[in-house]
Amino acid sequence: MSKIFVRTASQGAEGDGAEVQRLFPIHGFMNFDPFVLWDHFSVSPGCGFPDHPHRGFEGITYVFEGSMQHKDNLGNESIVLPGGLQRFTAGSGIIHSEMPSPGKTTKGIQLWVNLPQSLKKIEPTYQQVDADDVPEYQYEGGQMRELIGGNSPLQLKTPVRYLDIKLEAGAHFAESIADGFRGLVYIVEGKVNIAGHELSAGQALFFEDVETLEMRADTSARMMLCCGTAHNEPIRQHGPYVD
Repeated sequence: MSKIFVRTASQGAEGDGAEVQRLFPIHGFMNFDPFVLWDHFSVSPGCGFPDHPHRGFEGITYVFEGSMQHKDNLGNESIVLPGGLQRFTAGSGIIHSEMPSPGKTTKGIQLWVNLPQSLKKIEPTYQQVDADDVPEYQYEGGQMRELIGGNSPLQLKTPVRYLDIKLEAGAHFAESIADGFRGLVYIVEGKVNIAGHELSAGQALFFEDVETLEMRADTSARMMLCCGTAHNEPIRQHGPYVD
């Protein structure tokens, strides 16, 4: 039997002055296996995420506007521009920083995907995918970008499908969900009807055991669809670590 429920992101602060709308982890709702963090962030110039450690998961930063400069103790240094994304596989441990470039507020989504216990100690790695390399599809009334899965070059250790979907008012979008996948649709902008639920910006519909998701935009809208395979293992999540 399918399982569907709706949650609203909580306002908070992270790092050095960054503002986030957080779906999880929060008190009473720590994760949605295999996903262990979802932050819709807004980082003003002079704020950000200075050097800090991670281990045990993979983190994906997707930039809507502005830019994010990444540095880590592996020697990687790069700038992610609008429409681009980066992935760090923390594995046994990584130290990195993510700071907005000067002059403009940076907005986007940070997603953490748990690693299975068998991969917790792998060597950390980093990958950047620029906007031009993200597959993009146009259709009547909308646009879809394939961030992870399908033809996307970004690689994860967990099977995941991650989409950025824009719809004009009145437009429809349908997505077939792979067998065994569970996940969420997060509304970035506008109002959307999904599976009979009316959602607005900052809300997310979580789903499991669903074959197809039907979406209708009541206004022009933008949403993120993210789903993947649960590891079905205990998740020991504390601060920047997922052991």
